[in-house]
Amino acid sequence: MSAMMARWLEQAQAGGASDLHLTVGAPPMLRVDGRLRPLGGGILTSEETERYAREVLGGEFSRLSEMGDVDTALDWVGPEGGDAHRIRVNVYRQRMGISLAIRLVPDVIPKLDSLGLPAVVRTMVDQPYGLVLVTGPTGSGKTTTLAALIDEMNDRFDRHIITLEDPIEYVHVHRRCLIEQREVGKDVPDFSRGLRAALRQDPDVILVGEMRDLETIQTAITAAETGHLVLGTLHTGDAVQTVDRLIDVFPAHQQQQIRTQLAAILRVVIAQRLVRRIGGAGRVPLAEVLINTPAVANLIRSDKTHQLHTVMQTGRSQGMQTFDMHVRELVSGGVIDQEEGRLAVFGDRIDRFGG
Repeated sequence: MSAMMARWLEQAQAGGASDLHLTVGAPPMLRVDGRLRPLGGGILTSEETERYAREVLGGEFSRLSEMGDVDTALDWVGPEGGDAHRIRVNVYRQRMGISLAIRLVPDVIPKLDSLGLPAVVRTMVDQPYGLVLVTGPTGSGKTTTLAALIDEMNDRFDRHIITLEDPIEYVHVHRRCLIEQREVGKDVPDFSRGLRAALRQDPDVILVGEMRDLETIQTAITAAETGHLVLGTLHTGDAVQTVDRLIDVFPAHQQQQIRTQLAAILRVVIAQRLVRRIGGAGRVPLAEVLINTPAVANLIRSDKTHQLHTVMQTGRSQGMQTFDMHVRELVSGGVIDQEEGRLAVFGDRIDRFGG
């Protein structure tokens, strides 16, 4: 890696940035607390961004012409040496040339208790089998939550954990658990084939970095039914939408069977977003939690998912909460302001808490 790229990454890390963007016709840009700001320096040319892309991708650069974008993850060190740090990179073509979106991965896997998630989330690692889903838009902290869940298991249990990731971001070490991390595109061709292979590798826990398609979702459900704890992510906006997505991806004639299976093996849906603290001092997760109680299972089985939101509203004692409920808690606690709360839950749904 060039000294210039390493300096930008050092500045990004020192400034608390989550991402570094290199785009033709603009200076290097940082995303800090969800907002973009220029890093400084000159306007990048197409020749420069191509050179940085070649540095990052190495022999994989040829795939860019075929695919249009390439994901990778790698370690880097500062220009003066020192410890290695990890980044996830998406290199892609656009109208003016090649761009790089670089995510800085924290050096240490955060402890689950430090993430600000509801306490019930910690109990999910106690489950011997079933389906645990962490959902939300890109950049909402799903990968960090899953890494913290795996790390919690590594502290407390003797388990064989297989992860399927695209790409590998957080790197786990063996402590109490045996943890094998497989990268899509390098170790396995895709999530569905990696998941099918994992079932032959004697796992206790399988992490699926993204449940994108019918085959992957179907295999994940089967894995959960056959005695494995499956952790997965979906790009869905809230908990109810997540349940509907899992069902709707299947043909109509299979959906009742899938409802029955989900009602039996779903353990929890944790939908999350990141919101800015008052004063701009970092971000905190805003979480919605759906626990698969008997009442929830009955609604899923009976095709009444539109009633799940009401169950979450009345299920605080069981560990459930809606986004609206968590916003009120964060606003009343002085963690976020009312405007940030309104924006986080789409304005009109939360006008009740702010007057």
